[in-house]
Amino acid sequence: MPENSFEEGRVLLINKPFQWTSFDAVRKIRNLVRIKKVGHAGTLDPLATGLLIICTGKFTKRINEFMAQEKEYTGSFTLGAVTPTYDLESEPVEKRSLEGITVEKIKAATIAFMGEIQQVPPAHSAIKKDGIRVYELARQGIDVKLEPRTVTIKEFEITHIALPVVQFRVVCTTGTYIRSLANDFGKALGCGAYLSGLCRTRIGAFRLEDAMGMDEFEKTLDKKTD
Repeated sequence: MPENSFEEGRVLLINKPFQWTSFDAVRKIRNLVRIKKVGHAGTLDPLATGLLIICTGKFTKRINEFMAQEKEYTGSFTLGAVTPTYDLESEPVEKRSLEGITVEKIKAATIAFMGEIQQVPPAHSAIKKDGIRVYELARQGIDVKLEPRTVTIKEFEITHIALPVVQFRVVCTTGTYIRSLANDFGKALGCGAYLSGLCRTRIGAFRLEDAMGMDEFEKTLDKKTD
């Protein structure tokens, strides 16, 4: 494929590495393909892995189109504690007993989150308030009140339980925070919970199994220059 194909526009399916920010992946690809016009279609938190759609050149105009499509995630909640960030970016606190938490109660708790729900984004998120990202305010100890948003959980399945860890699969609309879902799920059970693992497996018709790791993508470029 000619080098200018990245300028003309490409849709790249990347399996985002653990502990990389979404922008880390964009920056790496920008440097590899040597063009400035590169962007991603939907942030994944650093501790999440999975499908990241990256658009180059003229296809960056399609980013909003891809962002609007439904998402599928798999991952795990850990019950019996909460964290300020709702995931493992911060240390678990407020540890509680899991006495009385049964398989039946865990599976039944998913029902309240199905369909259209109101969800408050995490205080440690990239949402901007008065031009400042709220995670920056949260890190300064500033209390930020975020308004609930309407999101739709189309599927919410508990796939395995080995307490305190509960594995799940979720299909949801854009704008859904799985970290908030973990925190709210823990509240519903009365024992607290935080997100301890997350992988995005699908965006619309694009699937993780069709994505490349960053090393694999770099090798495809190396072959073109051989």
